[in-house]
Amino acid sequence: MSCTAVVSDTPAVSPRDGDMLDETYTRMHATGPEFKGWLSNHGPMAADALIRLGCGEEVEAWVDGYAPRLGEAPAPRWEIEEAEWREVIGDPSRLGDWCALFDRQLREQPWRDVLVRWWPRLLDGAVASAAHGLIRTGHAVRALLELPTTPRRAELAQALGYWAARHQPLPAHPTPHGGADAATALDAIPVISTSGGIRTRLKDLAGTPSWPVTVARLRGAPQPGQVPAALDTVVDEAVTRYGRWAHGSPIMLVHAATAPRAASLVLPALPEHLWVPTYEAADDGARPYRGRLWPVSAVASSRCSARWGLSDVSTATSRRCRCGGPSGLPMCTRRPAAPEAAPARPRA
Repeated sequence: MSCTAVVSDTPAVSPRDGDMLDETYTRMHATGPEFKGWLSNHGPMAADALIRLGCGEEVEAWVDGYAPRLGEAPAPRWEIEEAEWREVIGDPSRLGDWCALFDRQLREQPWRDVLVRWWPRLLDGAVASAAHGLIRTGHAVRALLELPTTPRRAELAQALGYWAARHQPLPAHPTPHGGADAATALDAIPVISTSGGIRTRLKDLAGTPSWPVTVARLRGAPQPGQVPAALDTVVDEAVTRYGRWAHGSPIMLVHAATAPRAASLVLPALPEHLWVPTYEAADDGARPYRGRLWPVSAVASSRCSARWGLSDVSTATSRRCRCGGPSGLPMCTRRPAAPEAAPARPRA
């Protein structure tokens, strides 16, 4: 890619880039949230990430190359009534029905009202589909907060529909009540020597004796006003450890940072009484990915991805590190000068 990445705490989106984002959303909504089984459609998130990294001129070409891989949008079959949501949540066969429900509600009601009403219902299943429902929602909400256009409301409908259809709670675990901070807790999380997707790995957590012990050691949830900084800390610690731990499962570990980062993007649209549950769900949702690690000597590609853009960039931004990194990860276009230093987390 020829663009130069822009690392900024509050990256501005120009009117031209905003139009490009809306055009991409419209184009992506002809496709489904998943393809080839359980693979998540990263198109909308990747377009947003590229724009915020200063690569808006690359979006159209990237989408041209990515879109042919995707399947058609799932057709609705039976209308879901909101009153029956508990009966059908987590049913992937109703993906088209869930997307249709949220599309209808977001056309008829203020988008914040829909988000706030459904947020507590979805939170306990944030880990579903490698947290991509949450992550896609975070991207959509940030865009809506900037400018509430029709394509952005439709994107939020797709994100929430995907999340509801794939909703999957974590295995039972105690409420954190110890004194361990994020760094200490991360270093103590057990390794799960399992292969397979997120569903398989979550099942293995339930049978891992050290899992509830590790969770219990964690410090309890922060006060509402401390939640933004606490989420930043979770993301920073995950990014810092990426270079040392990601060699065994590089793509999976990305979500230990992107899930809590996406939750932080939604906070400005939520009432403060939902901030602590959001922190708890985001931290819970990120924790299983940290358990699928092998602490090894850092490799150049992992250090690069940890230093540049991993904290809130989609895993399909198509950025590549010159040192060569695992396919599909957001990689830097330049080699960090001091790879052993703790990376500063950009907030694209």
